[in-house]
Amino acid sequence: MTTVAMPKPHRDRGIEGRHAKWYAANTGEMMNEFIELARRIAGQLPPGSRVLEVAPGPGYFSIELAKLGSFSVTGLDISHAMVKIATGIAAEAGVNVDFMQGSASNLPFPKDSFDFLLCRAAFKNFAQPVLALQEMCRVLKPGGKAVIIDLSRNASPSAVTRYVDGLGLSRINRMMTKLVFKFMLIKSAYTREQFEHMLAEANFSRVDILEEDLGFEITMTK
Repeated sequence: MTTVAMPKPHRDRGIEGRHAKWYAANTGEMMNEFIELARRIAGQLPPGSRVLEVAPGPGYFSIELAKLGSFSVTGLDISHAMVKIATGIAAEAGVNVDFMQGSASNLPFPKDSFDFLLCRAAFKNFAQPVLALQEMCRVLKPGGKAVIIDLSRNASPSAVTRYVDGLGLSRINRMMTKLVFKFMLIKSAYTREQFEHMLAEANFSRVDILEEDLGFEITMTK
């Protein structure tokens, strides 16, 4: 069996205080990305589906999804600040999304609770990634799907530049975001081999990995 080197253990990474406000404002400039993703996912879900977003941050995807149908949407984030920010944004948008604080490695829900689960741009922040995958599988209903969208450790500088330049950010935020990618996000991201190694320890019946220039979209079926 091939040995796969894994990143050093770390604590759950949550964004609090002023950093949370900056992150919410910066990602808010990427709203088209959240709208497009919400439309794509909504088209795959039957009415009344129960949806969980793990680590929603400011909650933009969950809020946009809630606008599109009779879905029951929950968001769980390790950050107290993000839960407060997301709850406020949902109230302003006039949609009902239940944002709550908690850890991805100990989801506070019964087994077989959700039809669909999304984790976008956050998986690399989890202290216990394998346990998080196992928890995602546990709370999904039989036949339910989970999607992880995240960065690859092997993403090239040119791919990062193309992605950030295409987000429509202000000049300063564009520069700041590129620095965050270079000095923080890439270093903490996983390779495909590492994802495959972790997924082998979860209990999904099927896993599909779509690899792109910047990262992965991993679809897992219970």
